[in-house]
Amino acid sequence: MDNNDHDNKDRKPTDVSRRDFLKKGGLAAGGLALAGLIPAGVRSAAWAAGSDAPEKPQLKIGFIPLTDCASVVMAYELGLFKKYGLEVTLSKEASWAGVRDKLTNGELDAAHVLYGLIYGVHLGTGGPQKNMAILMNLNNNGQAITLANQLKDKGVTDGPSLKKLLDAEKREYTFAQTFPTGTHAMWLYYWLAAHGIHPFNDVKTIVVPPPQMVANMRVGNMDGFCVGEPWNARAIYDKVGFTAATTQDIWPDHPEKVLGTTQEFVQKYPNTARAMIMAVIEASKYIDTVANRQGVAGIIAGKSYVNAPAEVIEGRFIGQYDNGIGRQWRDANYMKFYHDGKVNFPWLSDGMWFMTQHKRWGLLKTDPDYLAVAREVNQVELFKQAAAQVKTAVPRDVLRASKFIDGGVWAGKDPAGYAASFKIRA
Repeated sequence: MDNNDHDNKDRKPTDVSRRDFLKKGGLAAGGLALAGLIPAGVRSAAWAAGSDAPEKPQLKIGFIPLTDCASVVMAYELGLFKKYGLEVTLSKEASWAGVRDKLTNGELDAAHVLYGLIYGVHLGTGGPQKNMAILMNLNNNGQAITLANQLKDKGVTDGPSLKKLLDAEKREYTFAQTFPTGTHAMWLYYWLAAHGIHPFNDVKTIVVPPPQMVANMRVGNMDGFCVGEPWNARAIYDKVGFTAATTQDIWPDHPEKVLGTTQEFVQKYPNTARAMIMAVIEASKYIDTVANRQGVAGIIAGKSYVNAPAEVIEGRFIGQYDNGIGRQWRDANYMKFYHDGKVNFPWLSDGMWFMTQHKRWGLLKTDPDYLAVAREVNQVELFKQAAAQVKTAVPRDVLRASKFIDGGVWAGKDPAGYAASFKIRA
């Protein structure tokens, strides 16, 4: 077995605090029925009878060590995958490129993955083309842009002061993101451009895996990066950087990670895909109960998962922010996992937005049929079926309106015109 894999049969509880947390919550494997998660009389081996049982019960699901892997991890830890007839092995991955490769070659059945990565693979701009599928959104918000302390010493605290420095002191400034078509690249580019900085002409951008961001900043390899938590908080904890902006500053309640797989998997194993969605929706509900978050932070902090101090994870996980240069606040748009099902719904307009940004930055050479591609990738009907089983409401519309840091509004209308409307673009 891979050292990074976590197997139901062989893995022992990571520590006493994890066991205590699960027991106190009434959610140890034997206590699920007592907690009200399994209705009386329902078999724990499958989520429904007969032909609705998962076609492929044994699954390998990948994740990257980030706070927003929590719903996939907790679906495992709380026994929710088992509840719906799935025997899941979690596989901790080193990079998003690795996740992409293992998804497309079948080593992983599904993964906690960047929204834009799935679209990049589906359209052939983020690696070899393969038809991909998004089963559900995993979270909103909870990423950030970190700048190196050396910039703070030059008077930089935010976007406008960064622009002022770049205009005054000419040198090569380097910024890191985590995957060329991924969410962090799009947040970084959008934020820079909103402050008059061209992300390709005015600075250099590089790709660095999330867990390696802080170490690279410590040795001076970059001036800034965009990544998921807890690595922004860790940069402050390690006194190498500060938070210039959160990604919810750029787009409040933005989509972030998804439960991704291939279209081939969905077509061959639709019941299995539904079962995965149902388990993760229930885990998402659990995490969005704020009283549970401290315990969840303790679990995902373990070496098997994020491998970071629990206090580094916990603060921003519960919405308590400190930017590392004197500002502290309670963020109303901190990381959400459920929010009455609004987080988890695979909005077509969200998928279309990522394609507009890929076109804006030259990753797509021509405009695709934005709505048709989003309908192919985002498994709206499958999600609705799963949501109905776990009593989760779904919106009537598949498009939603969103407002951005630069005042721009996106509502899923005229995507080609929207992509071409930006003053700063490739």
